[in-house]
Amino acid sequence: MKKKKFQIKNFILLTIAGIVNATGVVIFLVPLNLIDSGISGTSFLLDKLTPQYLTLSIFLIVLNFPFYLIGFKKMGKMFVVYSLYAISVYSLMAFIYRSVLPINLSFSPVAGNDMLLASIFGGLISGIGSGLVIRYGGAIDGVEVMAVLFSKRLHVTVGTFVMIYNAVLYTVSAIIFKSWAVPLYSVIAYAVGGKTVDFIVEGIDKGKGCFIITNKGAQIAEKLSKELKRGITFLNAKGYYSNEKKDMLYCIVNRFEIYKLKKLVHDTDEQAFISVFEISEVIKKDI
Repeated sequence: MKKKKFQIKNFILLTIAGIVNATGVVIFLVPLNLIDSGISGTSFLLDKLTPQYLTLSIFLIVLNFPFYLIGFKKMGKMFVVYSLYAISVYSLMAFIYRSVLPINLSFSPVAGNDMLLASIFGGLISGIGSGLVIRYGGAIDGVEVMAVLFSKRLHVTVGTFVMIYNAVLYTVSAIIFKSWAVPLYSVIAYAVGGKTVDFIVEGIDKGKGCFIITNKGAQIAEKLSKELKRGITFLNAKGYYSNEKKDMLYCIVNRFEIYKLKKLVHDTDEQAFISVFEISEVIKKDI
């Protein structure tokens, strides 16, 4: 088995991702007291509640690092190193924005005091950063690692754990700031950020997988290969009620080719059964 190696390209892109994430959080969310999700949001709350020398950057490091180190065996060396590097860049850039550059952060330098604009674009930009980190081998927030470590013990899924954590975080922020407006706008930022992460990691135009069950597999495969220039895999199938052998074809197309695929199939076999489903990612490795 070929051993995976660290790639310089990934570190460059993780550097960009950390800077982008810090921009979304510090330039848009932090000035208006909007709470980012996970450990990042917890760090911001602690930054507000503790003395000035305990900054957001310090809490990002102190709270995130232990979970990655504890989860080292489960996550793997490469994942942990990439993640800690991205968090370090995020933390450093947050410090530069707040303490080095001459930027007035009593309001958002871009969105002003408009909480809706700040929540939408803060979520969007930080989501781009988080998505890039995931795409290139890491995770910029330790809450996912915490979820993996504790979800089984608590008998909940990873997604449920993260959702509960964020619900508690936003409730606590509402009590601290004595306003539900802050957590509600923060939920908007969280939702926009989550959707953006999906787009960055999985792509906007996801592939479509198609299963075709037919008695005319050879003819249909020939047409699909000729017209759509797609690879096709044959699988053996058998009807439960009819007990007859059938041809099952599997192929991947994009959303613009679905109509043409259906037409080609049903022009050849009107009784053919077609199942279409969404595919997040297609990986092809040459052997």
